[in-house]
Amino acid sequence: MAKKSLIPPRDQLLALVKNGELTVKVTPNAGENSISLPPENGSDGLLLVRVTATPENGKANAAVIKLLSKALGLPKTSLAVIRGGTSRTKVIAISG
Repeated sequence: MAKKSLIPPRDQLLALVKNGELTVKVTPNAGENSISLPPENGSDGLLLVRVTATPENGKANAAVIKLLSKALGLPKTSLAVIRGGTSRTKVIAISG
């Protein structure tokens, strides 16, 4: 049996980008790195990102940027946390 992909298609992720920004809710110390689309009936509309990195010294933020850059097919330098650096809810600026 094929393993389920832990990253949604690029076009579905790009549909959540508004004004060059993507709002995500991060779960650090997760069992695996994954990205989940917001539930259709969810009111917050946040992209759910799970990373195995710990939330200390910016490790989780770096892991989020790395995972999102891979999912979007963009270099890591095209993404930056602009709000919520120490919060679970973050705003990521996307250029390029």
